[in-house]
Amino acid sequence: MATKKNTVIVIAGPTAVGKTAFAIKVARHFHTQIISADSRQCFKELDIGVAKPSMEELQQVHHYFINSHSIHEEVNAGTFEAYALSCADEIFKQNHVAVMVGGTGLYIKAFCEGMDAMPKVDDSIRKAIMTNYEANGLEWLQQEVQEKDNAFWLTAEQQNPQRLMRALEIYHATGKSINAFRNNQKKERAFDIIKIGLELPREELNNRINNRVDQMMQEGLLAEAESLIPFRQLNALQTVGYREFFDFFDGNCNLQHAINQLKTNTRQYAKRQMTWFKKDGAINWFNANAIEPGMINI
Repeated sequence: MATKKNTVIVIAGPTAVGKTAFAIKVARHFHTQIISADSRQCFKELDIGVAKPSMEELQQVHHYFINSHSIHEEVNAGTFEAYALSCADEIFKQNHVAVMVGGTGLYIKAFCEGMDAMPKVDDSIRKAIMTNYEANGLEWLQQEVQEKDNAFWLTAEQQNPQRLMRALEIYHATGKSINAFRNNQKKERAFDIIKIGLELPREELNNRINNRVDQMMQEGLLAEAESLIPFRQLNALQTVGYREFFDFFDGNCNLQHAINQLKTNTRQYAKRQMTWFKKDGAINWFNANAIEPGMINI
């Protein structure tokens, strides 16, 4: 069988493991460009709280899907699939290797395997669910999904409000489980895919996460979060890194509690990322401190 000429190197792993730095090394090694697979770094209004690559890093290698969208736009896995495939085609005009890096497992899955078409959801349904979530919190959202779409609930990321709200939207729009619209038929891509996973011992990763939160605070995360209060109801802001401070601004906790909560939520998020990625048998795992670009065989 003839080998496909073009290859995408996918670099995955939990937050704070060092994916950005390694992806830049890999891209420079192969003289190519990067497609980000991060569901939040695409928003131009978000910077510190989403650990966006620095200006220096962005200048070293061109990144697609960084600062490419606004928080006022709806961006989902289907959006990313189409966008990233177009970016890959663009890169392949100049180079037979492209690099994808990120921690949003669903986006990587969409790019590699394709996404099932989902029904349209009326904005009024989406806004009503968002309003109820804002007023009643994650526990309400979890209970609603469990009652309305138990089939999805049993395998869902139960701490991920975006995934839960999406399932609830589909249910209210169609009366059916979101699972009814998933056929799990993988699409054949016109390029090879090599998946690299970066990992670290749990204690070391947790220390990195805690230190990064402290660094974010020094860089002005609190002010950034405060500037986003007018947009807190948008889907893009229902995320670790900002919602912890909205509780502080509302007077529901002190600042230190908000910071500690951010560290806890980020550690929990990293654990969920690893659970997702470890289910993918195609990922080749490496210690993040012990891998070099030359170890990747194309």
